[in-house]
Amino acid sequence: MSLTKPVPASGGTYTEGVVGQPTYINPLLSQTSDADADIASIVYSGLFSYDAQGRLQPNLADHYEVSEDGMMYTVILKNGVKWHDGEDLTADDVAFTLNIVKDPAYKSPLRPNWQGVDVTASDAHTLVFALKKPYFGFLENLTVGILPKHIWENIAPEKFSLAEYNLSPVGSGPYQFYDFKKDSNGNILTYEVRAFSGYFMKAPYIAKVIFHFYTDGDEVVDAYNRREVLGISNIVTEQESRLQDRKSIHIFELHQPRLFAVFLNGIKSVALAHKEVRQALAYGTNRQEIITSVLGGRGESLSSPFLSQMKGFSDDDGMDTFDKDKAISLLEDNGWVLQDGVREKGGVQLSFTLTTPDWPELVKTADILRAQWEAIGIKADVRVMSVSDLQQNALRPREYDALLFGEATSFNPDPYSFWHSSQKHDPGLNLSLFDNKDEDDILAAAREILNDDDRLQKYKQFRDILVDEMPAVFLYSPSYLYVVNSAVQGIDTENINTPSARFQNIASWYMKTSRVRK
Repeated sequence: MSLTKPVPASGGTYTEGVVGQPTYINPLLSQTSDADADIASIVYSGLFSYDAQGRLQPNLADHYEVSEDGMMYTVILKNGVKWHDGEDLTADDVAFTLNIVKDPAYKSPLRPNWQGVDVTASDAHTLVFALKKPYFGFLENLTVGILPKHIWENIAPEKFSLAEYNLSPVGSGPYQFYDFKKDSNGNILTYEVRAFSGYFMKAPYIAKVIFHFYTDGDEVVDAYNRREVLGISNIVTEQESRLQDRKSIHIFELHQPRLFAVFLNGIKSVALAHKEVRQALAYGTNRQEIITSVLGGRGESLSSPFLSQMKGFSDDDGMDTFDKDKAISLLEDNGWVLQDGVREKGGVQLSFTLTTPDWPELVKTADILRAQWEAIGIKADVRVMSVSDLQQNALRPREYDALLFGEATSFNPDPYSFWHSSQKHDPGLNLSLFDNKDEDDILAAAREILNDDDRLQKYKQFRDILVDEMPAVFLYSPSYLYVVNSAVQGIDTENINTPSARFQNIASWYMKTSRVRK
């Protein structure tokens, strides 16, 4: 019997292929680019972060207190936190960062989250957040990375997005900027960060992380097969089959609170204004066929915007069950008569246009839906649009009958932005233009309930209304497929609120081992 055992040791270089180009490795500007967000997540630290299950945990924060009325949060920072340049991180840095977020001159996409919040540093380690009204999800906003005041305070708002520190950042995360390489056209080919020995948690085991950038997912797969990279940020089912040397691959099937649904616009379409039609569409949808054919079985069937990983919604209620006979009965019982393969009633034909972006998975999903609904006498003409065209000519003006699209939410969800009637028009996210006073009251009240169990009861009431009214046909939540060579150990993530959260425990990853006595 051996008297020693292997333990993680420092060293090694992890390389990962990413689609896109880094532009703003700045946590206040990185929300619209996965390439930016990935790097920013390991260079910067927030007051809070997520654990392997997607739950909130203190990061720069040592502890915090919430006032009884839920309108004041006091956060105490950890001692001894250093910036990558050796300066101390203090509460002034945090207040400075968050007041920049609030300032419209800096144009941060995070600004809407900070309206009605006052931020003050009462001393070097204490922050006070005063809210105008309680909000249960406030701590989620504190996951944003913090900027060093001593570097950014002399950069004017109009220069903020142009500053060199957006590509050569100074943060307080587990990895610090080292170098990047460009081609002759100015495109960044690789971006290297190195382990920060002064990291306030513990110095990472892996010495170097190098990101390689490509134009699309197929290029990344090719790079992996050439052993140019050891990991792929995300792949789709079709790409998975092209991966070579399968014995050395570990594919992490991560849960992400991202869902796809068909949002039904009953204002634009006369047919979809009828509740029995919307319900028939839901019963006439074989979600499992879609998950098998489109996702290779890697996804979760949905009947509402709540995933099984969300607290209180793990029980299967059967509402996503395919029942073709029930769908047909609903339509026939309400006078929709089959005429030449398409139902009609009172001169209204049961047909509409199903709009979707030109993503291969969604185009394939739309084609399956068209065939499934045709089998119950409903005609759906598929309209495929480029993302930019869809945004400008369909989403913003709400010019669609039915829209096959996705939503990115959180494992601690707030459905208000997606379903409250105040969000019906651009830039709101209520894509079904759903308007229900009872539902509005429930969602508004739920936002101010800090007790999880009490808020859950409100959400179950909201869910019952959705299931009855069926303003959308909820389809699936796809798994996030993260490919990493088996040489990389220590990855234990299961749930990620955002793609960059796959790095939440990167300081514990390792590629080298040493032996110690048992």
